Amino acid sequence: METSTYLLILFVLFIVGRAVFADRSPIPETSGKVFKITTAAEFDAVVASNTHVVVDFYADWCPPCRAIAPVFSELADSHAQAGRLAFAKVNVDHVNNVAGRYGVSAMPTFLFFEKGSPTGVAVQGIRPRQSVSLTGDGRVDRIRGADKAALQAVVEALL
Repeated sequence: METSTYLLILFVLFIVGRAVFADRSPIPETSGKVFKITTAAEFDAVVASNTHVVVDFYADWCPPCRAIAPVFSELADSHAQAGRLAFAKVNVDHVNNVAGRYGVSAMPTFLFFEKGSPTGVAVQGIRPRQSVSLTGDGRVDRIRGADKAALQAVVEALL
């Protein structure tokens, strides 16, 4: 066989191997201040009982979700305030009806709720980019991907 054939076989094995052997163990939650949502009713209760809620829609098999999880936990530890600002995680594979309700199709996706409804957050100086979607009036609608700086900026704006 030619060298290019060997390289192609190695490339395919590399891609397939990463998919087959990806870490699918549950992402550990290190903060006691993050709500781990298991049902739609639980989700509805959390967003209804807090003025602001930052929600992380994630999947255990998602490497960017694993990368941003400690940041999300640290933000919850530093900024969660009972009844005012809560942090919640929704596993899209287990609570897919909630993910579908809000059109979540990429992981991680962060959504922001105010008084029970999804809402944009006014963040000084943030510009739209691949990971940051803005509303028509310039508020952060959602963050797609492990964008640490954007997530921190939104949480700071909610304080």
